[in-house]
Amino acid sequence: MKTIELMDTTLRDGEQTTGVSFNDAEKLAIARLLLEEVKVNRIEVASARVSDGELKAVKRLTKWAEKHNCLECIEVLGFVDGTTSLDWIEEAGGKVLNLLTKGSLRHLTGQLRKTKEEHLADIKKVIAEAEKRDIKVNVYLEDWSNGMLNSPDYVEFMVDGISRTSVCRIMLPDTLGILNPDQTFEFCRAMTQKFPETHFDYHAHNDYDLSVANVYYAIKAGVKGIHTTVNGLGERAGNAPLASIIGVMNDHLKVENTIDESKLTKISRMVETFSGVRIPANKPLTGENVFTQCSGVHADGDNKDNLYFNTLMPERFGRVRRYALGKTSGKANIKKNLEDLGIELGPEDMKKVTKRVIELGDKKENVTPEDLPYIISDVLKTERVDNRIKLKNYHLAIVQGLKPVATVSLQINKDVFNETSVGDGQYDAFMKALWRIYDKLGKEHPVLTDYWVSIPPGGKTDALVETVITWDYKNQEFKTRGLDADQTEAAIKATMKMLNIIENKENGVVINGKS
Repeated sequence: MKTIELMDTTLRDGEQTTGVSFNDAEKLAIARLLLEEVKVNRIEVASARVSDGELKAVKRLTKWAEKHNCLECIEVLGFVDGTTSLDWIEEAGGKVLNLLTKGSLRHLTGQLRKTKEEHLADIKKVIAEAEKRDIKVNVYLEDWSNGMLNSPDYVEFMVDGISRTSVCRIMLPDTLGILNPDQTFEFCRAMTQKFPETHFDYHAHNDYDLSVANVYYAIKAGVKGIHTTVNGLGERAGNAPLASIIGVMNDHLKVENTIDESKLTKISRMVETFSGVRIPANKPLTGENVFTQCSGVHADGDNKDNLYFNTLMPERFGRVRRYALGKTSGKANIKKNLEDLGIELGPEDMKKVTKRVIELGDKKENVTPEDLPYIISDVLKTERVDNRIKLKNYHLAIVQGLKPVATVSLQINKDVFNETSVGDGQYDAFMKALWRIYDKLGKEHPVLTDYWVSIPPGGKTDALVETVITWDYKNQEFKTRGLDADQTEAAIKATMKMLNIIENKENGVVINGKS
């Protein structure tokens, strides 16, 4: 058993994802969550000399870190440029330099046009100057993977020279993501056996979708630290994703680490929001579908003896198991969802509802668990849903140069309430008018956590739009769906479903014989 150190570089290498840029407030929020709740050991937050905005962001981070006694957990990438990077890091309040050096002979001769002796001498000068300033140094060997493939003697020369200095860690990047697991094990093993006293980090890229497998073998080979990014952000195909690495470390390698698994979903969603890069639905551990069973056979097996569970239990990651509704659903899937809603159906009614769900799935329509009462009402021709809240009418106005305006007339039981509000968009204006009514009545309202729109391809302007909105109400998450030719209308339909679901639950309305 050994402890593996985790360095997350979402704020530096992850920010090199095309189109991704974090402002200083976002960087601080991500840094705090990574260090205080997820409990990674270190974070790399920026590259020196990039911009004034980056300098401002790092100053804000180091000021916070100093107050919370974790300043040495904040690392900044710098260059072999005399004192320039050190001056920048010192001005930013940083105490750790991750020094980017050349890890392959080709990079050295092609970019720097120096000898290996000259490059090592330049590196030692930066390290010596950092010592004078009380700045710790880790060293990246850029393009180390190609170095091991094509110039291993050069790599050994550099590692030998650097390891004799005060450097804390030597970091081995597969810069272009070219290694396979066998090569990763062989090359990392060569490092750890020749230099057993040196702390090596491994930095994977995912160009061949092998980053997690390569990390697995790097740890097997004896490296002491791993670099990750949240959601696998990074240049090209990205870096090794934090959540996947923790799953592999805990369940397959059984190595000690400091990470709190239950916070991985939280950090993934925060980074998704700030980066604008959505988490793929099938992303391991953090994706929408990873703890969702679609097959009716699987739901039946889980009903009988949890036959389709594995060690990746959703509760470990702050998630819950779900059973999807669609064309592959069976009665077992629907029964699972009805149980959560407190609804019971007889055998014949269950057959009818199952048939309708499958029909909707064939039409490629999403069906959420919250849609089931409406489907039951439609199929069985009964009043299964008590719409205590009704939208009497509304008016949306948008004028160039002015913010959109919404006027809403809402009936709650027998009382009618009217409000008007402006917003950043038509739906935003509608929601603000709605919440004005709720606030006056002292009614709690949920938080919109995700808004997903599906428009069929083909460019038809009259195509139906499907809007699925995710809500959080009293720490419970649920989804509602609206379908209409107009996107705003679809969203409003989904919103009205949400209001009635909450109203019925809050008032203990009897649905299908159960309260």
